[in-house]
Amino acid sequence: MTPFGARLRALRAERRITLRAMAAALDISPAYLSALEHGRRGAPSPGLIHQICEKFGLIWDDAHDLADLARVSKPKLRLDSAGLTPEQTALANRFARRLRHLPPATVAAIDALLQEGETEGGRVS
Repeated sequence: MTPFGARLRALRAERRITLRAMAAALDISPAYLSALEHGRRGAPSPGLIHQICEKFGLIWDDAHDLADLARVSKPKLRLDSAGLTPEQTALANRFARRLRHLPPATVAAIDALLQEGETEGGRVS
């Protein structure tokens, strides 16, 4: 499940809206909505994100946060290693192999380290 999918599912649960009812309100198929929630589809379009925000009454920070989650919720990633050092390439490959098996505390520590680098002027999108 992607961060966007987890948030979308939580919003539905908080408001007690079924997947089928939500899909109908957004004029999308229940299968597509389920795939979004479970991370089997790429990030939704900005238009769909806007519709979701309207449906749930999300404004300002909450709407912005949902859009941010969509941006970081790509279910399949591709890394261009051109220009990386051999050490960086090896690290990326090791990380890709091991990520699924890392304990939550390790994931949190790595994420904090990467976010720290972003706030120090090394912002990467």
